[in-house]
This record gives sequence, C-alpha cells and structure tokens, in this order.
Amino acid sequence: MIPVERHQQILAMVAERGVVSFSELTERLGVSHMTIRRDVQKLEEQGALLAVSGGVRSAERLAAEPSHLTKTSLYNAEKSAIGRLAAQHIPRNSCIYIDAGTTTLALARELLERDDLLVVTNDFMVTNLLMESSHCRVIHTGGTVCRENRSCVGESASRSLRHLAIDIAFISASCWGPRGLFTPDEDKVTVKQTVCDVSSKRVLLSDSSKYNKIATFMALPLESFATIITDSGLGLAAQEALSEGNWQLLLAE
Repeated sequence: MIPVERHQQILAMVAERGVVSFSELTERLGVSHMTIRRDVQKLEEQGALLAVSGGVRSAERLAAEPSHLTKTSLYNAEKSAIGRLAAQHIPRNSCIYIDAGTTTLALARELLERDDLLVVTNDFMVTNLLMESSHCRVIHTGGTVCRENRSCVGESASRSLRHLAIDIAFISASCWGPRGLFTPDEDKVTVKQTVCDVSSKRVLLSDSSKYNKIATFMALPLESFATIITDSGLGLAAQEALSEGNWQLLLAE
C-alpha cells in the first residue's frame, strides 16, 4: 500500500471513530509503528488530524476568531489565574509586550499597581485599562483596526514594533498545540512574528481549552517560547507531551 492510500485509510478510521490508537493502525494497515508515526506526522502537518498520547484524533479546526465580547464570557477564572502567575515573572523596570486577547488582558489587570513598567500593546482594552487605572508607561502599536477583537493588526502594526527592544513578550493564541500557535486571521501572523523577533524572551499565555486545536495559519512554532503559562485544566497526556520541549511549562491554579 502506497503512502497516499495509507493516509486515506487513516483519515477514514479517524473520521469513523474519532480517536484511534497507533497499535490499531499498525495492525489494520500491516506496517511498522515507525511508518505509522511518519504518516501521522505528515497528516498532522497538513492539519488533517492531531497526534495524542498513544494515537491520533480528528482535528478540531477554528474557522473564525471569536469576538472580544464572546471571549469575555469564557474561562474567566482560568484567565485570571494565568494573569496572576504571569505577573509574578516580570522583573522591575522591564519593557514588556502584551498581546491582544482576554487572557493577556487578565495579566494587565495584575499590573495596575506597578510604576516601573513600559508596556507595549496592540490591544485597545489593555491600553484603556492601563491608561485609566495604572502608573505604567504605555505605547500602543497602532495599525489596522480589528473591531471585533479591539486590537490592531497587519503590517502597519508590525512596522511600529521593529524599532523596539522588548524584554518579555506575553503572546496570546487563538489555538495552540505541540507544533505551535495557529490563527484563522492572517493579519495577526506578522504582528506575532515581529514581536517574537524584537523580544529577548517570549511567554505564551493561553487557557487549556485552546490546546490541540488548529486554524489555517501557523503564527509561531512552540520552540519560540521560553515559557508556556496555561491553567491546571491541561490534561496529563498534554502535560507529558509538552514536558519534552525546551521550555518551562507553568500551570496556574
């Protein structure tokens, strides 16, 4: 059986069952475990399925970014816990970047008493909060306005970041997994990539509900991050998979 035929068989089994173990695939297709691993890696790169501990499952694809209003009603306790934990890792007199999103907004709420920070952000909600209620110095990137997400995106936002030297960038994710961060909005990609380039350290802030989901555009590989901060709802299989990476994984309680 040639690879294309095996791929079709694998996808058919996953579509029928949802989750299929590696041992079932090797037995059904009559090939080695390593061959199945290579097939699964190829299909995962195409966004056709996701590898999980011991097997594969169908990919949950994010077709569109939820609005800011929608996200404010989701996983608020988890986001607050992530924000509190992230704030503990910001040294005095730092220049930090806070990405657009409701989890990163939770981090901004933890910084209202700080008087030593320069905060760069593309998020209008973060800007308004810090402008009205904090002692932080604030720079907004400007750029093309994304109304639904209350932020700026695109090449113009990217250009404003290129002349900065940021100590720590706190980056949000629409969805993420072992391969990296994904977004359904191509205009967000260039902003995340640019801030990654100009930052000494990158920290991913994302709640566990977004783990092992994909979208059309890959923004950053997970190897870009020194630290991943998510919540304790992350499953044990995911924790094991992420423990193999070259980053620090922190779970907020």
